[in-house]
Amino acid sequence: MFVRHSLIALSFCLFSFAAIAADKAPQQLLLLSQKPDGHPAATHEYEPGQKVLAKLLRDVPQLEISLVRADGDWTDGPAIIDKADHCVLFVSEGAKWVNNDPARRHAFRRMAERKGGLSVFHWGMGTREAAHIDTFVQLFGACHGGPDRKYKFLETTVTPAADHPATAGLTKPFTIKEEFYYALKRDPGNKDLIPLLTARIDDNDEMVSWAWTRPDGGRSFGFSGLHYHNNWQRPEYQSFLAQGVLWTTQLPQPKSFPATLAVEDLELGK
Repeated sequence: MFVRHSLIALSFCLFSFAAIAADKAPQQLLLLSQKPDGHPAATHEYEPGQKVLAKLLRDVPQLEISLVRADGDWTDGPAIIDKADHCVLFVSEGAKWVNNDPARRHAFRRMAERKGGLSVFHWGMGTREAAHIDTFVQLFGACHGGPDRKYKFLETTVTPAADHPATAGLTKPFTIKEEFYYALKRDPGNKDLIPLLTARIDDNDEMVSWAWTRPDGGRSFGFSGLHYHNNWQRPEYQSFLAQGVLWTTQLPQPKSFPATLAVEDLELGK
């Protein structure tokens, strides 16, 4: 009887340790990029931009980061997405890219269903064809899509929202040279989508970034800037983009965050 009870106790302990280990399993963050898409050098630099983001997030506890190129048909992509908890999309015409492949579209939906974090930057939220807008909006919250999509190259003032983890430390407006997408397509009935940054464009304050706690319990974050790779040098961008992505993972923010970058960390080809 003693042996039986001991075996039961041992089994219970092993089960408890396994449960604790499972609870502490690192979250998997997938950073998706592509090769240059024909834009001038130092613009639409998807892979170098994701490398900068990975360095900013490198000290976050319980977060493992994978940088993956998603060029061509990317037939193994759905399996890769299924292994991740969260994703940052920085690719060419990403709304079309997500929706055009049914297996890829369903993989993103499965990630959303398991409360995964979904983040998107610049042309990653784009589609020239309006047919891809709705699917993307359902996942990410907003889209730069259709033949009537709006964008502008300018130097302008950007104003952060108050009282959101993504804008922590951004206490005042700042000026930036950027190509912003604006008048983004979104569900007019979605009252939970929060504008995080507004840019002054044609005498209007236009939403260029957002945060959304989805009905499935996951979180989505988007930023329509990052046309110019050099803007990663701006402290405002480093803090905001790292904090926005981390917010989607639902992990605690470290005391010292984001990681400090060296000059060479921001150079193309590094």
